[in-house]
Amino acid sequence: MRSVEEILGARRIVVAANGLEFEVFEAGEGERLALLLHGFPQSALEWRKQIPTLLAKGFRVWAVNQRGYGGTSRPRPREDYRLAPLLADIAGLIDASGAKSVALIGHDWGGLLAFAFAARALRPLERLVALNVPHPCCFARELETLPQKRRSRYVKLFQTPLLPEWLLSLRRGALIEWIFRNTMRRSAFDAEIVALYRAAACEPGALTAMLNYYRAAAPEIFKAEDLATPIDTPTLMIWGERDVALHPCCLEGTGLYVKNLRIERLPGVTHWTPEDGALEVNALLEAWL
Repeated sequence: MRSVEEILGARRIVVAANGLEFEVFEAGEGERLALLLHGFPQSALEWRKQIPTLLAKGFRVWAVNQRGYGGTSRPRPREDYRLAPLLADIAGLIDASGAKSVALIGHDWGGLLAFAFAARALRPLERLVALNVPHPCCFARELETLPQKRRSRYVKLFQTPLLPEWLLSLRRGALIEWIFRNTMRRSAFDAEIVALYRAAACEPGALTAMLNYYRAAAPEIFKAEDLATPIDTPTLMIWGERDVALHPCCLEGTGLYVKNLRIERLPGVTHWTPEDGALEVNALLEAWL
């Protein structure tokens, strides 16, 4: 099996930020940084198809394994996965990079945190890109409706103690592979990558860390009133329309919270946009960045 560095075409570095050590995969150089934040249950690997496009646009790329994932520090207390420390991680990484401008790009949980980071204006951003994740205020609104409640039932399961860790770790993460196989287009399924996702999730303490985003940060992010502050950063939302976890109604009203907004819908693409819709995503990034 190939190494993560080989797959990403990037060098592994360790970056000290916010009191933790982050496993970062760096490609390119320069003062314009593309900071890539992955989703659950993935890792920095999910950006392997976007890195060449970002390099061609002149960015230095940092694909980060976020707090608790991969070789990044894995605090044990649940409170260490609340919203404030997760956003402080992003600020710390930006500071450590020394970049003069930053494009913040996030998918799933990474996108949710990117929206919150931009709303709180914790650091200046040149561009914001969110893939298959709604603005937190739109998401909170739709969680009160039946269509999204049905799609988000798994969140309550993830917030319970012990049971989700047990289910997701059975047969070395077989359920993780089942999720990908049944929610991603067959043409996009990459057995080698999913095997790496499974192995990383089954490292000691990893699943608890990953699930603590749902247990600690999720209740806060949907109640934080300051996240309604309009975002000034030019923002691109890319939405795969075959998302089984998020209803398209979550897109409605985003313009209330983002001043300079472009939304691109991808018919036939599933929730796993960077991997399942790589060609379309790369074309949009190339034109928009």
